[in-house]
Amino acid sequence: MDKLMWVDNQQYLLQKNIEQTIAFLHNFAPDQVNRVTTFHQTYENFKQTPLRSLNALASLVGVDNIKVKDESFRFDLNAFKVLGGVYAIGRYVAQMLGRNIDELSFKELKSSKVKEQLGDLTFISTTDGNHGRGVAWAARELGFQARIYMPAGSAEERLQNIKNEGAYAEITTMNYDDTVRYTSQLAKENGWVIIQDTMWEGYEEIPLWIMQGYTTLVKEIVEQLENAPTHVFLQAGVGSFAGAIVAFLTQYYEQEITFVLVEPYAANCFYESFKEGTEQFVTVGGEMQTIMAGLACGEPNPLAWDLLKTYTKVSICCDEEVAATGMRILGNPLATDARIIAGESGAAPVGCFYELMTNSQYTELKDSLQLDKSSRVLFINTEGDTDIENYRNIVWHGKYAKM
Repeated sequence: MDKLMWVDNQQYLLQKNIEQTIAFLHNFAPDQVNRVTTFHQTYENFKQTPLRSLNALASLVGVDNIKVKDESFRFDLNAFKVLGGVYAIGRYVAQMLGRNIDELSFKELKSSKVKEQLGDLTFISTTDGNHGRGVAWAARELGFQARIYMPAGSAEERLQNIKNEGAYAEITTMNYDDTVRYTSQLAKENGWVIIQDTMWEGYEEIPLWIMQGYTTLVKEIVEQLENAPTHVFLQAGVGSFAGAIVAFLTQYYEQEITFVLVEPYAANCFYESFKEGTEQFVTVGGEMQTIMAGLACGEPNPLAWDLLKTYTKVSICCDEEVAATGMRILGNPLATDARIIAGESGAAPVGCFYELMTNSQYTELKDSLQLDKSSRVLFINTEGDTDIENYRNIVWHGKYAKM
């Protein structure tokens, strides 16, 4: 099997898709994103995460510049996911209070007065680790309970990190999508509130809030950039993260941007959907075991699908070795480039990009994407070393080494 498989999106920028998604895009317009960021900034320890320049790497592979937004510094939780979880919980609590989130600060939501009004609340979620830790952190910070369920094969360290945030957590015997269905049933049976970044019929509001929560990081990016990117490589699990980034950047910049999705072979639902070439997405099943645990999702979020099928040009799926190469590239920089500690999911897009820029086998893909000396390429490191043992095995000891 090739290290990369790729497919052009046959639905890319079709007029009928644009008409279908234009109303939904308003949820990610700059004024709405400003509201999200304003809420996040009420957290007393809020600070922007860095945008790193990898000029030496850009010179090596032949592009104008490479920028990496490093979310491993977000709220000291080593991943971006908390942005979505805390905003969704904030919106839910505000709704329960009959208040507008714009009127509420993080400090007020933590107050004993709010707790007295609402009583005990329990938030429940499925996660590979990062989202669940963010939900657990947000629930604890605001004085509520959290229950987090993880799919089979999840790392024990990520489980313990969630427990350290005060949540009940366990690893199930099911894959990610089946665990989502299980937690949804538990929520119904117990009156718990499910905080999940994918949607299904009757569950649309909270997934939208989570997607909106992610936009704080991309608002920071445009404030930190001097020029708009020409290419953006984005991780795709259920697609909520990628959808939120694409929705905002598409509206913020007047120029066309080439968006590329990256997935593991084991959970390549967007790749298979684009390959099918229809308006409806397809799902993949099975165990979906991959080191890119944050991307091990077989069913796209329908909200995200409608956006991504319109604005994404290419979908790539990659093997484990490619993600591992990305981790080593970021962790062992050239010249004066910044060192970036990236986990498996965080580094996968960089690994894919490096492979297609340096392997003549993928010249057709490189040319199709028009990656050249004028290209300004943006990546987002969505997680740091959230599984330290595996990080060291890969970066120190050469696990999944390039052959």
